[in-house]
Amino acid sequence: MHSAPDTARRIERIVMSQAELFIAGIGISRSVLAIIVSTAAEKVEGVAHVGGNDIASSLVSVFTNRSLPQDEAVEAYVEDGQLRIVVHVAVFYGYPFTRLAAVVREAVARAIREQVGVDVDVVDVCIDGLVFPKE
Repeated sequence: MHSAPDTARRIERIVMSQAELFIAGIGISRSVLAIIVSTAAEKVEGVAHVGGNDIASSLVSVFTNRSLPQDEAVEAYVEDGQLRIVVHVAVFYGYPFTRLAAVVREAVARAIREQVGVDVDVVDVCIDGLVFPKE
């Protein structure tokens, strides 16, 4: 039977594991990864912002004039010891999606490799919104 302190430690580890990813012998906050990924993706020409115009983003933007928070627009997980990233973006009209997604993938993988020191196995880019120029 587990004592109360043992149970509390186990619960704390579960909560910490939801907030952090463990890879290459270090724990990295999901929020930190989201900042790195968002910054890299938003520097790519053709990306309007990280966090698309899906239903959740639209509701957030209606009430706050902002897109989906970085923590929700970027998913990071470790599978079979490999870091995998999913980034949701809105893009400007006129940029070919496949080419833009390839540039975002490379920018995100490079930023993680340079900042964190680990290679990214997969970067999935979800184009959730299209922004038209204002005339």
